[in-house]
Amino acid sequence: MLKEGQIRIPSGCAISGIFSRNGRRLGGEKIIESIETMRVRSNGLGGGFAAYGIYPEHKDCYALHVFYDNETAKEEAEKLLLKYFEISVSEKIPTRPIPQITDAPIIWRYFAVPAPHFLQDKELEEKELVVECVFKINADIAGAYVFSCGKNMGVFKAVGYPEDVGRYYRLEEYEGYSWTAHGRYPTNTPGWWGGAHPFALLDYTIVHNGEISSYDANRRFIEMYGYKCALLTDTEVITYMIDFLHRRKQLTLPEVADVIAAPFWEEIDRMPEDRRRYYTYLRNIFSDLLITGPFSILLGFEGGIMALNDRLKLRSLVAAEKDDMVYIASEECAIRAIEPNLDHIFAPKYGEPVIYTLNKEAQL
Repeated sequence: MLKEGQIRIPSGCAISGIFSRNGRRLGGEKIIESIETMRVRSNGLGGGFAAYGIYPEHKDCYALHVFYDNETAKEEAEKLLLKYFEISVSEKIPTRPIPQITDAPIIWRYFAVPAPHFLQDKELEEKELVVECVFKINADIAGAYVFSCGKNMGVFKAVGYPEDVGRYYRLEEYEGYSWTAHGRYPTNTPGWWGGAHPFALLDYTIVHNGEISSYDANRRFIEMYGYKCALLTDTEVITYMIDFLHRRKQLTLPEVADVIAAPFWEEIDRMPEDRRRYYTYLRNIFSDLLITGPFSILLGFEGGIMALNDRLKLRSLVAAEKDDMVYIASEECAIRAIEPNLDHIFAPKYGEPVIYTLNKEAQL
């Protein structure tokens, strides 16, 4: 029997992010090298990446990345896609066969715009139409799963260690101004391709280290507004919560953070009157969107990145800067592995978002 000190149980999952405030497009090699440094935090049951700015030649199209279990599911999903979209490109996502990645589904992508007549008939805003189609496929078509659906960005994920997933998808052939990565250590769910991080909806992507105890309350609330939590994982519901608060309710990202990582009531009671009224309002209006339990997340979105810890900082998170570059990771070693000479390095405070966006002069 192993005794104390003879085995290390890691603090579950690894996250890493790279962001250029000037919009410089960087190949995928660096983010792979960064996440590989934290291999001990994963167990080979899931890895993935999100990249922004990678499809400049199709930047006005939604890039739909889809897993199919079989050709029947593909045919059924494509019938629905052709109803909702005008598709300009339909192709297999390029991969590199490697022994570490097995049992791959059919991995396809489409570059498409919502069909104008369907938008008019549905009387829906463009993004709402995309979300409706994605939820229909994921909930109603067995063997089909849309895992990425934003513009000029994409998610690449699989069962495996993240560095192997990156090589499998040939990420060195892509260039983006923002990259996030995840190494999975699942605790309550099996490793499967759809369950790997990042989770995405439109241009929002989440990589997450932790386990939230508020999942059921969060899920019940968000499903009242039409979201379908088909994958039964906490990271999925976090993604939908951010879409709901930021896109649909038009809260700023700092306000979103103040909802999902709100201060304790005793802390609010000690605040000045204006801040006390502000936090009391948010906690009363969005009480079921408070996330409890340990978490650190990286939110990728069009033109920016946000890091956030839970309100007790129960998961590690480190951020650093070098010239126009931003680096965020679970551990400092994952940053210094790719940029040893940093201008500034710090640990984000509990419940306080760290947000970076593109400079005004950035050209994508």
